[in-house]
Amino acid sequence: MKKIAIVYNPESGKHNNHRFIKYVSKIMDKYHYNDMYCPTQRKGDAIEIIKNLPDDLDIVLVAGGDGTLNEAINGNCLRKNRLTLAYIPFGTVNDVGRMYGYTKNYIVDLKTLLERGVSKKIDVCHINKKAFIYVACTGNYVNTAYDTPRRLKQKYGKMGYVMYALKQITKEIKTYDLTYRVNKKEVTGKYSFIFVTNTSRIAGFNGIYTDVKLDDKMFEVVLCKSTDKKEILKILYLLKTRNLEDIKEIEYYKTNNIEIEFNEEIPSWCIDGEKYEQKDKKFLFTVDDNTKMIMPKKNIDKLFEEK
Repeated sequence: MKKIAIVYNPESGKHNNHRFIKYVSKIMDKYHYNDMYCPTQRKGDAIEIIKNLPDDLDIVLVAGGDGTLNEAINGNCLRKNRLTLAYIPFGTVNDVGRMYGYTKNYIVDLKTLLERGVSKKIDVCHINKKAFIYVACTGNYVNTAYDTPRRLKQKYGKMGYVMYALKQITKEIKTYDLTYRVNKKEVTGKYSFIFVTNTSRIAGFNGIYTDVKLDDKMFEVVLCKSTDKKEILKILYLLKTRNLEDIKEIEYYKTNNIEIEFNEEIPSWCIDGEKYEQKDKKFLFTVDDNTKMIMPKKNIDKLFEEK
């Protein structure tokens, strides 16, 4: 029999923990998998669980939100021999799951994965030594992703984030004095937002980038200097009608290496929806392609260069 470990977050989304195990166990029996279940109990658990799993597993199934997947990726990067991962989205927004082509029904998704899933090598980005799967951002309002109270997310779903964000908009927009080095150039200035991403979907919005590939060993970088709220709203509108490189209010790069150094205050980063703080003023972004992920066929042609 094939071997699978299911690493799942019982606190993610609104799913019933016992029902999940019951249904998944039946599916694993049907597809002849010897299954073991590894629930997380606190932040950082998925890192330790996956780092210490045996090498002979055929698949590690990660069930949770984007933060749980981030921990799984980080745990896998700490291994000498990386395991093949698969992902079932359980969170509130599930940007990565929707990008991959999953539905909102985890039973359907799991059957699709086991019957017709495709194994692909995917790019994993790194900020210093921490891995991330789809977004690292800093600046104004990004704390909404990790500061929105759990009660709002459980009661209102995605709208819980919106409700909390509306309170943040009243605050004054700050800028951060920094120097960045990318593509053999160095730029110094004050910026209100920075996004380093490897995704076609952020915070529930699709189509922000038109040319994202998950196997090109590249990521996208956006820096914005604007401090005027009306201008920021204008930029958000333009994102739906223009390519990023055509919007004069932002600086855009596609690269595999960028160093960002803060000259004064160091802001917190939001990494795949979770808070990330570091005292170091320099943040080096790189990418590797040593991780395998099994995913639905649905969006393969759009997301990968190699068919």
